[in-house]
Amino acid sequence: MAKKNLGEMSFLDHLEELRWLLVRSTIATMIMAFVTYFISDYLFDKIILGPTRPTFFTYVWFCDLSHQLGFADSICITQLNFIIQNTEMEGQVNIFVWMCLLAGFILSFPYILWEIWKFISPALYEKERKNAKVFIFTSSLLFFLGVLFGYFVVIPMSVNFVATFSVSDVVKNQFTLDSYMGMVKTSILGSAIFFELPIAIYFLTKLGLVTPEFLRKYWKYAVIIILIIAAIVTPPDVVSQTIVAIPMLLIYEVSILISKIVYRNKMKENV
Repeated sequence: MAKKNLGEMSFLDHLEELRWLLVRSTIATMIMAFVTYFISDYLFDKIILGPTRPTFFTYVWFCDLSHQLGFADSICITQLNFIIQNTEMEGQVNIFVWMCLLAGFILSFPYILWEIWKFISPALYEKERKNAKVFIFTSSLLFFLGVLFGYFVVIPMSVNFVATFSVSDVVKNQFTLDSYMGMVKTSILGSAIFFELPIAIYFLTKLGLVTPEFLRKYWKYAVIIILIIAAIVTPPDVVSQTIVAIPMLLIYEVSILISKIVYRNKMKENV
């Protein structure tokens, strides 16, 4: 079916386009999830469960950093006193399917962005439509950076915090597989979505829903929220909290800069 111009499309036509967007995106995710099946052993044992071991890259890097800063072994993580267990009959099967789907979604994200761009492009100006490659590349890059940040920073810090926190020596940590995987999904997707903030601010500013003055006005509240998040997911030391907070603050500052550029261009076009 030939694609209609925006002015010719009815509400039902838009719903039909959206339906096919979701169908094609779902198929792409399923295909990539099927691909991950063939590396599932490596995916689960080395990647997903990697942060549960003291030999994980982030823990080793923190220990090296501790020595370089003259803190000795103060932030070295040499053991993680907990076990992960499955308590449901079909628990491991469900986790296997959902984590493959998560990996499939991450791998197919650039294609999903392309589908979203095709859906919204009729509402854009001609010069904006030509920026499809820039939009997809930038959004994908930010998304994957967010995934890496969640995996190498947020997850290890969260695991270390819950593994070392105890209300009493009598209580032993035995986490369920479902709760651990839930934390992994939340950390990765949450970080990836947060790293898309500059893209979201770009479009919100284009629509006139956000201004750089608004973002700057509430900057101190954003800083407080980011510092609270960093304090929650990291051990109680300044180095760890700073490592988590700085990239998030930089993302917010970049969003303000983007908003300024877009707002200034809008003002020039209205003159």
